[in-house]
Amino acid sequence: MILLSHRFHSAAALTLMATTMVTSLAALTGCHSVIPTVKDSTHRAVAVHPTPVDVISDVIKDDISGDYASADYDKRAQGYDWVGVMVRAESDRQIDIKVRSRSDIKKQTCQFDGKATLMGQDAAHGTIFEAQANDSTVFFQFKDNMLTIDSPDRYALNYFCSGGGSLTGEYQKLVEDLEI
Repeated sequence: MILLSHRFHSAAALTLMATTMVTSLAALTGCHSVIPTVKDSTHRAVAVHPTPVDVISDVIKDDISGDYASADYDKRAQGYDWVGVMVRAESDRQIDIKVRSRSDIKKQTCQFDGKATLMGQDAAHGTIFEAQANDSTVFFQFKDNMLTIDSPDRYALNYFCSGGGSLTGEYQKLVEDLEI
């Protein structure tokens, strides 16, 4: 009787363990349908939905492609230095980037040519591309007609400019073509 009770106790434990494993596996396989979230500026959860490639392609062509300039571009007639960025769609996941500084009055101080690959897109961060330059990662973030260029290596983007300048910063999208 003691042996039978011991077996029954073990069988019950085995059944409970098997049921728990099946439930856990079902929960794990259900994770693929969970929509990831990020926090917005007010710390509310915002759902991040994957964007289809054809939609990304349209966004790159319509919203991202164009010319961008630093804040002093509007004061170029008064002799202010400025930096311009020309962005063109290369494919549905890649852009061609050319950075040029003022060269009409002064010697050009910044120059960069490269290609960046799409990292991701969501409502909170906009569309982010990534490139390798000067042995560092460079991020190109497009949101609300602004381009922000940044790198975790704070000196990596100084290499492309002389006189202590850097490509790091914000650039406003222009309505007209960039006047280099």
